[in-house]
Amino acid sequence: MGTLYLVATPIGNLEDITHRALRVLSEVPLIAAEDIRQTRKLLSHYQIAPSQPLISYYEHSKKSQLERLIAALDVGDVALVSDAGTPGINDPGFELIRSALAAGHKVSPIPGPSAPMAALTASGLPSDSFLYLGYLPRKSVQRQRIIGEVASLSYTLIFLETPHRLLAALDDLIAVLGDREMAVAREMTKLHEEFFRGSLSEAVAHFTAQPPRGEITLIVAGASGEGEKWSSARLRDEVTVALSEGEKPSQIARRLTRQSGWSRREVYNLVTQLQNQADPGEGNFS
Repeated sequence: MGTLYLVATPIGNLEDITHRALRVLSEVPLIAAEDIRQTRKLLSHYQIAPSQPLISYYEHSKKSQLERLIAALDVGDVALVSDAGTPGINDPGFELIRSALAAGHKVSPIPGPSAPMAALTASGLPSDSFLYLGYLPRKSVQRQRIIGEVASLSYTLIFLETPHRLLAALDDLIAVLGDREMAVAREMTKLHEEFFRGSLSEAVAHFTAQPPRGEITLIVAGASGEGEKWSSARLRDEVTVALSEGEKPSQIARRLTRQSGWSRREVYNLVTQLQNQADPGEGNFS
């Protein structure tokens, strides 16, 4: 029975890799790579010649390759690497890890670079408790919903974002969270590494003047205390959107009670009122 090694690889600078990681990559019979081109570049840099061709394991190939990799583990070790950073975080490695464990194989991490952790430690924001949420949704309504679900939490928030969606994401963060302290980490460990530290509104001004490029990680301060109670107009708008998207009344009431500062009974009454369209006026919400 082989071991599945989760080998962390550089997020930019090729020097950011451990001796153990290099040894494992040079010794395992098989390497499964999210991005074969990136992995070949790394192996070539350290003059490592894999014992057999790399297996491509990424989001759209995972189903077809899963059985093959489990079969390979039955006869020997396999190293899993992502295109950069720690495999299993925000990539398809999760399914392989679960399948390997279910089949009775040992799973062993080879620790190393991780973009969320690197950005958090250099952000200047509290790192004793944090919440990692990966990539924000593409659509603004969905983004604001996800952000709203964590708006009242005191944890430092960590998101990944793409350059072309950064400004829209920052606008939605401000709309839901207010103008909190934050940091934007861009192109970490690379030649054009940049850390912007300031408020969300200052980040909007900065990246409007200087359009961003490269990999981006957002670190946002958690809630400092009790949030400001939503206006009745905002609550009504949020309920209207949620109903239009088919969310169940009980789910809407539970979610918006946490976010809005209104009581569950008040929220549920408004949900029922708008759902049934029995009273076109705002009643107690005017």
